[in-house]
Amino acid sequence: MELGTLFLILALALLVGFYLSQPFFDARLRRISKAAQAAADSREHLRSSLLAERDRLINALLELDFDYALGKIPEEDYPVQRETMRQAAVQVLRQLDELEVSVAEGEAEERLEAALAARRAERRGEALPEEMDEIERLIAERRRERQGKVAGFCPQCGQPVRRDDRFCPKCGAALQGGA
Repeated sequence: MELGTLFLILALALLVGFYLSQPFFDARLRRISKAAQAAADSREHLRSSLLAERDRLINALLELDFDYALGKIPEEDYPVQRETMRQAAVQVLRQLDELEVSVAEGEAEERLEAALAARRAERRGEALPEEMDEIERLIAERRRERQGKVAGFCPQCGQPVRRDDRFCPKCGAALQGGA
């Protein structure tokens, strides 16, 4: 046999061997990427739950302030309840910051108060503050749009329906005249 033919057969054997071993390398890479994806999913799930808890606490603080203004909460209980909720909200903001970027101690409290002020302004229908996050601004604008489109309630189940709905989004009942 000639030397050139021998090299050609050897090169072909190496290519075939590499091609046949490819699934073994891919499986190992997939396991590594699945572990990385699971860690990222876990982190994103934690972030999502912290954001939901932050929103819940901010709404609870607003409700507490509103109930106090109406006289539903005694004066001696209000500061204790507000401070407890405020500390819980600050703790959630700190956990969020640890996930994203570390910030100074006082900044979390300032952000909480800014978020409370933004929600109050949103409820009153005022313009949104400039320091509000872009995502928060989009969410607030979307809520305002959706509230403007509500035309009534489903006569079957009581679910809010929009003007352009022909059927109830919850129970499927036909709506008269679009709403």
